[in-house]
Amino acid sequence: MSFAAGVVFAAGVAHGADTPPKILGAVSCANSSCHGGGGQNQNQFLVWSLKDFHSQRPAATLATARAKQIADALEIKDATADARCTVCHAPLNELPENLRGENFKISDGVSCESCHGRAENWLRSHTRKDFTRADRTSAGMRDLQNLYVRANTCVACHQNVDASILMAGHPELIFELDGQSVAEPKHWNAEKNGNGAQAWLVGQAVALREISWELAQNESPTENEINRWRGLVWLVKRAGKMDSTLPAPPDITFRPNEESFQLVQKWGDDLAIAAAKISWTEKLSQTTLSALANTSADFSEAVPQPVNARRAERLVLALDRLVAGLPELKNNEPVQSALNQLFKLAQSVPDFETKRFADELQTFSAAVTIRP
Repeated sequence: MSFAAGVVFAAGVAHGADTPPKILGAVSCANSSCHGGGGQNQNQFLVWSLKDFHSQRPAATLATARAKQIADALEIKDATADARCTVCHAPLNELPENLRGENFKISDGVSCESCHGRAENWLRSHTRKDFTRADRTSAGMRDLQNLYVRANTCVACHQNVDASILMAGHPELIFELDGQSVAEPKHWNAEKNGNGAQAWLVGQAVALREISWELAQNESPTENEINRWRGLVWLVKRAGKMDSTLPAPPDITFRPNEESFQLVQKWGDDLAIAAAKISWTEKLSQTTLSALANTSADFSEAVPQPVNARRAERLVLALDRLVAGLPELKNNEPVQSALNQLFKLAQSVPDFETKRFADELQTFSAAVTIRP
């Protein structure tokens, strides 16, 4: 279980309860007068069940030929039933019988309650007009408008994969809250989505916490794992300087040891909490974009090539989300052309060319310079 998985599990326990509330099942939300109707604000269940990859795709992935190859390498008899696989792909698989509601179905996959919390204590009450957001949260409904809570809900299955599973062929994961939210079919009101650039920073801070947590548990992390960590530490340190109210990073000088991992884990969590609370403005997005775009000097031959590659990997995602939040830039052809080139150059760690990336980053920086 990751650091975030523990947070998410605790959030589903009702105050004062001896056992967690039951999961009632996705169909409990699907009444035509609730989330299963055809109206603009009532079709959320239909969007999730018909369009959202969380509905069927994660569990179905475990039955593919590629999943079987990974399972064979790990000596797993059945990927669709092994907890190492189902914990993310079919999270309802291991739920005890006493916590299964009347309409519970394992086949629901990553369903309503996976994100919104176990519904037994709030399903009937959450539609009451006199219920506030605080009332719903107190009853156990997860407050996904809070970017820190939202990031914690998603990151456990979107960032870390056990080293043995990676070695068996599972792809690396990169958690990026804003971009992944934008790519998901919307079953929520757009005004509740929050600021995209702010969601990006909160998500990156939480991702850093998770990577640091995983490394702190690992007695012998690989060079590749450490380089991924170094790349993200670099990015988050750069971005975190843009607001003076955000907590400063610890002085670790990139020492890859358990103490450093634990210090960065705590800083990542503190930063995520603080970043979720600040009043994000367009000016802050512009300042952050400008600062990150002007980092070509950081991509020098003095830095090991794999570390530069990992910095670039995270940086291009950051630039993309910051540009997307600035109306004067998101449809700007020179900006998009330079950004697309950066994405191409950052696609492969082994093939990464530091100087070419640094040069193209300067081109991008010139393109995003906002003149009065």
